[in-house]
Amino acid sequence: MKLILTNEVSGLGTPGDVVEVKDGYGRNFLIPRGYAMRWTRGAEKQIESIKKARDAREIRDQGTAKEVAGQLGALRVRLVTRAGDSGRLFGSITTGDIAEAVKAAGGPILDRRRIEIVNPIKSVGSHKVSVKLHPEVSASVDVEVVAG
Repeated sequence: MKLILTNEVSGLGTPGDVVEVKDGYGRNFLIPRGYAMRWTRGAEKQIESIKKARDAREIRDQGTAKEVAGQLGALRVRLVTRAGDSGRLFGSITTGDIAEAVKAAGGPILDRRRIEIVNPIKSVGSHKVSVKLHPEVSASVDVEVVAG
């Protein structure tokens, strides 16, 4: 089955890529979740608009990615949120919260889909979060969560 990716799929490709996958994977997983759409000649025109949008927000080369990684490494990100007496949060910190906190701390604008939280952040304290800036460059950000 020939598909056009609309979102980044790990191990498969980035938005705008035309990929060939097994029928079941495309029909039962990629298309229902909105990660891809069927390839047609008319849909090929949409590929161009998807690629233009991706180029506008993507870090172009590895040198720029390393520069942004240096900025993120030196950045102190602090999130103030509601927590109980024991330090447990009401809810958890999301990738969107982290992206906004990095922007508010004077850092670069990050796409929330590039932020990877290995263990859910559900307590007050210092946590490490990974940001995939480029296929070969990732950065680590220290996020301090405080009760407010």
